[in-house]
Amino acid sequence: MNLRFVLPSLALACIVAGCSPTTNIRGYLADQRLVDSIQPGVDNQESIRAMLGTPSVEASFGRNKWYYVSRTAEQLAFFDPETIDQQVITVSFDTRGYVTGVEKVGAEAAREVDPVGGKTPTRGRELGFWEQIFGNIGRFSGGGAAPGPTE
Repeated sequence: MNLRFVLPSLALACIVAGCSPTTNIRGYLADQRLVDSIQPGVDNQESIRAMLGTPSVEASFGRNKWYYVSRTAEQLAFFDPETIDQQVITVSFDTRGYVTGVEKVGAEAAREVDPVGGKTPTRGRELGFWEQIFGNIGRFSGGGAAPGPTE
């Protein structure tokens, strides 16, 4: 074989292999048959935990809703990951702990959260550069070394 052909072909194969996306699946991997078999009024929290496992998140107030969350993302080389699928299964319970409903929501229901930018204001005095550097001179007492263990 000609080395002039083999080396560029090998380099090209490595470049193409390095550009294939990496798929990351995180969270609860739902078995649709199990989710479809949930019966409102019959199943309770114990049977749901045995069937689906521990929920990803429980409702903060009242613990009457369990959420099973999964997210699939692809990342190409060094770029930020891109979400390609997201599923949330919500299981609602009544006050006795029996299932009242099951809802499955996809990525179409997700909302983008835009945090407020800028700085968080802090309380207190604002110090200049030189005050920060020399502000502690003379504030410490010359009490000597810290006391050692007593014998």
